[in-house]
Amino acid sequence: MHSLARTLSAELIGQGIRVNTLNIGPIDTPLFSKLGMPVEAVQEFAQAVGGRMPVGRFGKPQEVAQAAVFLASDDSSFVVGSELVTDGGMLINTF
Repeated sequence: MHSLARTLSAELIGQGIRVNTLNIGPIDTPLFSKLGMPVEAVQEFAQAVGGRMPVGRFGKPQEVAQAAVFLASDDSSFVVGSELVTDGGMLINTF
């Protein structure tokens, strides 16, 4: 996806269109409650995943929204073809 965004960035920048990507980690949404899993299993999964992340928790939808708003705003006018990793440090913890 990021490769596609970089290619589109190069093609569309002349039209004033910037393309960037958000690489998000686990986000605390109602999705987990809709999987049909027992509450205890969902909590155990969340603790296991959250424990592997440097921030120690799932992200909040508002945190992803703020990153998206930043990329859509004039504050990021010099950001083109970039990947904004919004994952609570999960990526760095995989090495």
